[in-house]
Amino acid sequence: MTNVSGGTLRRRPAQRRSLERVERMLDECANLLDAVGYEALTTKEVARRAGVPIGTFYQFFPDKQGLVRALALRNLEAFLARITARLGEAELSHWTDVVDLAVDEFVEMKRTIPGFLVVDFGEVLTAPGGPALKGTDRMLDAALENNEVVADRLRALTVERLGVPAGAALDRALLVAVEAADAVLKLAFRVDRQGDPGLIAECKLLVRRYLADHLP
Repeated sequence: MTNVSGGTLRRRPAQRRSLERVERMLDECANLLDAVGYEALTTKEVARRAGVPIGTFYQFFPDKQGLVRALALRNLEAFLARITARLGEAELSHWTDVVDLAVDEFVEMKRTIPGFLVVDFGEVLTAPGGPALKGTDRMLDAALENNEVVADRLRALTVERLGVPAGAALDRALLVAVEAADAVLKLAFRVDRQGDPGLIAECKLLVRRYLADHLP
């Protein structure tokens, strides 16, 4: 079960039953995003499908946007957990292998995780590959854009796992890499709902070559 930050919830679930209800609501939110899209998503239908009273929904989430914000955070935590698990299993010969691994995990989530084509790490997409709904660029943090949050979490992983020195230069490089990868992968899923293989390969190449000037 994925932990959802207390910062995204009105009330942190303390009991197992409450945790399970929150997870069910997030699961149904993801399923409905695939089925009807964000605009037609309603809190009432999420609660009905999750088998919880609408009052229980509002105990944990302030509104539909709050629910989707929590789903985006869960997606990010799942992405980081998948990368961490793969790093523990794989024999990597070079940091460029980590780039390929991260892109592959993101693409696999786009292909298999409910709702991920519509909401991955915050932005709400009106179609696979965009465009994004206005005002959804700061879903994870009111002060930071979504990609800044993603880059920051990847920075912590990079410093810890690869032993790369932390600093402003690394922060800037990872933000540029995340922004570039995000743009190319959006294009890949705009061209092909399963992700165009050629564009995915180009994304890996672009990020590897860019980061080669910034990582040892």
